[in-house]
Amino acid sequence: MSEHRSIGRTIAALARPVVGSMALAVGGLVLFRSVAPFEVLRESNDVVGNYLQTLGSIYAVLLAFVMFVVWTQFNDARANVEREANELLDLSRTARGLPEPTRSQVQASALAYARVVVTSEWDAMACRGPLEAGAGAGTLDAMWEAVHAVEPTVVEPERSLYREVLKRLDDLSDARSSRVTSTSTSIPTALRILLYTGAVSTVGSMYLFAVESFPVHAVMTAALAGAIAHVLYVIEDLDHCFNGHWQVPRAPFERVSRQMAAVAPVQPVVAAPSGQVAGGA
Repeated sequence: MSEHRSIGRTIAALARPVVGSMALAVGGLVLFRSVAPFEVLRESNDVVGNYLQTLGSIYAVLLAFVMFVVWTQFNDARANVEREANELLDLSRTARGLPEPTRSQVQASALAYARVVVTSEWDAMACRGPLEAGAGAGTLDAMWEAVHAVEPTVVEPERSLYREVLKRLDDLSDARSSRVTSTSTSIPTALRILLYTGAVSTVGSMYLFAVESFPVHAVMTAALAGAIAHVLYVIEDLDHCFNGHWQVPRAPFERVSRQMAAVAPVQPVVAAPSGQVAGGA
């Protein structure tokens, strides 16, 4: 049932740009045929065919290249989210070997971090806005401060565990940076302009064919416009990887939150304004 609803939402999301583009293309064709002499178009059919074949080939290569780029960026963003969530869970598990109260502080901050990413940071990423420094970054700093504060009291064999916790924190910080970078990665404006001007040029070139039957000419033009609109919609959607129809899911952080809360249910930790570590229950 959920799969059917997903298919329905996808069709509904595609309907507006695809059907709208087809209608605009046919409307433009009607206007063009009303003013362009048919005999002149007939005489240049061979030239127009060669021209459209060249233009279509170039534009198809461009579409394929951009589709590959945005699909790669989308998969990278999804992998970064998965990696960060897994690093956070590994950190919480590794921190179980630390002495109190550091263990509780790190685990509480880890759970708070996962919840902050899902609730507040995800909305900011969807809008491609700046992430607040006091949100996930502040909670991550709280974990660093809690771990650094316990360093003078750590002795062997706990020191090896302490180094492992530091490594997990460092990996988590790197994963967070990769996720934040994925938020701002986008198609350059010049390339986006080229995509849409190429679409208009390719569809408009169909008007130059001298097809005696208007319904046949309209179907050919509408089909080309619809196909290009479909591809452009997918490109735009994948380019907005945290806000599109096929957006990167927040499920990894939700899963990690449930796992950490089930093992050690604690109160979320919020970084204190003065830079001091706020303890958890």
